[in-house]
Amino acid sequence: MKRVLSRANPSTVLKSRRVRDYALMTFGILVTAWGLNAFLIPNKLAAGGVSGLATVFYYLFQDKFGVNVPIGMQMLAMNGILLIIGIRMKGWRYGAKTVYGMVAMSLAVDLLAPFTPHLASGDRLLAVLYGGAVTGIGMGLVFKARGNTGGTDIIAQLLVDKVNLGIGQLMLAADAVVTVAAAVVLGPDLALYGAVAVFVMGTVIDVVQEGLSVEKAAFIICDEPGRVADAVLHQLGRGATGLVARGLYSAEPREMVFTVVSRREIDALKALVLAVDPDAFLIIADVREVLGEGFKENGDQS
Repeated sequence: MKRVLSRANPSTVLKSRRVRDYALMTFGILVTAWGLNAFLIPNKLAAGGVSGLATVFYYLFQDKFGVNVPIGMQMLAMNGILLIIGIRMKGWRYGAKTVYGMVAMSLAVDLLAPFTPHLASGDRLLAVLYGGAVTGIGMGLVFKARGNTGGTDIIAQLLVDKVNLGIGQLMLAADAVVTVAAAVVLGPDLALYGAVAVFVMGTVIDVVQEGLSVEKAAFIICDEPGRVADAVLHQLGRGATGLVARGLYSAEPREMVFTVVSRREIDALKALVLAVDPDAFLIIADVREVLGEGFKENGDQS
């Protein structure tokens, strides 16, 4: 039975999505701030970005001058300077997208600090792994809501048009500068732990945004594409697409069957294909995310 899609008022959809995005972004900021206060900051781990640089200055001022400068306020000041530069270079529209994330993150870090227990204080490796994972989940939710909290992404966006490097490379370079600063102030061992936290955080952010790979894409080259497609359609209940291909050795045109199945269906697909054509050439690849009927609904994406 074909689904009947209701057509909502576009302005209503945009408004509800905006509310959902801000709610998700706020929750992600709270998770990130909790992870920083629970694992990274108390263990002197500078995990890149503005928060990492603020951590370095916090302990520098504390050890050298006996002054405690709140990390959240440092983050707000640093991001404020970057934001002013960004507005001067790219206009007010650019700044409006980042103000909420910057202010909310700075306030969350300072306001949650007195109420957050310091965890894994006796094991920095656990602090790195859990701190990187928790902050990665939080930042992944922020990015999933199409938000940001300033920091290295502002630097990267400002420099990308002026240097021959991509945004990802510039963000990595900025994190490397923070790691060097941490090595000078906190020592090389703590700097290396911080670098590991950056890697863990980045990996978790990717997982939150893209999801775990639970689907498989199959490219099937065979002499019986019609029968293979029929088996996929009616026995597996999955869709299939015929792609026009040409064998470079034989120079003959042929049809390749393309389909996407879940991980648990992959053995059944192999059995069906080999039953139809034992000489079939089957290529199976991981798929990061699938949107559409039979998988994740298009409306579920952020």
